[in-house]
Amino acid sequence: MSELPKNSAPPVIELRNVTKIYGQGEAKVRALDGVSLRINKGEFTAVMGPSGSGKSTAMNIIGCLDEPTSGSYLFSGVEVGSLDRKQRALLRRNYLGFVFQGFNLLARTSAVENVELPLIYSGVRQAQRRPLAMEALERVGLQDRSLHTPGELSGGQQQRVAIARAIVTKPSVLLADEPTGNLDTKTSHEIMGFLIDLNRTQEINILMVTHEPEMVEYADRIVHFLDGRIASDSHGKEAA
Repeated sequence: MSELPKNSAPPVIELRNVTKIYGQGEAKVRALDGVSLRINKGEFTAVMGPSGSGKSTAMNIIGCLDEPTSGSYLFSGVEVGSLDRKQRALLRRNYLGFVFQGFNLLARTSAVENVELPLIYSGVRQAQRRPLAMEALERVGLQDRSLHTPGELSGGQQQRVAIARAIVTKPSVLLADEPTGNLDTKTSHEIMGFLIDLNRTQEINILMVTHEPEMVEYADRIVHFLDGRIASDSHGKEAA
């Protein structure tokens, strides 16, 4: 791995020889086996691989939802393993956004109130929360649906609310786990358009797990996992 140039900013995400082992004895599973990965500011990275390949484990470690058994995870040059539980929670809350296949919205809560939730957890004052939430909804084109509950929204609209919720804290990295998995093809491309816009206009790093080849074409970079290792790391079609 080449050294960073002097005075260059560190990668936003860096895994150094990360191993993750679950269980013991005959039940031991090596989910990650010496994974090293650098993701620089502004990259849109798609992560692919079959079930059990290690991609979800890597995403959980990057999202501070799990810890490596060995190796190092650095976020913007900071060794995450050196942080205590409260500091890791602050990193996750202030610098990372999450989008899931199942949307994970509160069913009886309006769109704008769903988007406000991360701001509540971050201690943002009530008077500031609503304008910030409405700004995030406007970014995904749903300001006119702010008072609708998830049941009153289409699947694509629900995912756009979920994206607004993920970006309302202005994170450095958006972790998207199969964000189009529950959507039809047309809506999937619309959602990818919103992600591309966030990546290019806001310089939010997108790290997206997907099984869909059509969605991978939006990425600058494609990382394939296999048997707990990175099998390939290449530029996507949009990189040029």
